[in-house]
Amino acid sequence: MQLLFEILPVFLFFLTFKIYGIYAATLVGIIATFIQLLITRIFQRKWDKKQGITLAIFMIFGGMTLYFHDPIFVKWKPTIIFWIFAVVLLITQFFTKKPLMQRMMESMLEARGQVPQSVWKYVNFFWALFFSVMGAVNLYIAYTYNDDVWVNFKFYGITISFLVFSIIQALYLSRFLIEGESKE
Repeated sequence: MQLLFEILPVFLFFLTFKIYGIYAATLVGIIATFIQLLITRIFQRKWDKKQGITLAIFMIFGGMTLYFHDPIFVKWKPTIIFWIFAVVLLITQFFTKKPLMQRMMESMLEARGQVPQSVWKYVNFFWALFFSVMGAVNLYIAYTYNDDVWVNFKFYGITISFLVFSIIQALYLSRFLIEGESKE
């Protein structure tokens, strides 16, 4: 259910683009992301930093798309977000005791086994690499293909890439969780 909630603004952007075009989709995307942030705030009683960053960047780059009537700005939005996440992951990799991915996932996996610190560093690094590559691929598609191809990539390509990468990560981590369960 959380996954559907997370991709709802992307879906609404995609749907609006198919019916009304890039400018209406940009406006709908900004509004949907704002509403998503408010719903999270109301029900979880906290501000989601990832949603906040996404909204801020969407408002800036989407606003420039609407103001200058040039879709390239909104096409940069996923890249900027991906690269910010990559930088944050790398900062936590080298300057904190626990990488960000470990802090995000450790409590969920704690009862199922112990994942070594070195493994968390690999997971964190490969997520940073994934975000960096996805940002570059997004720019390549944004500058090489038309709006329709880019929107399809944004909806299908990015979503499927996240799903596949998450499955690979889960399979990789499961080796350590199974070992942890068998030791008990």
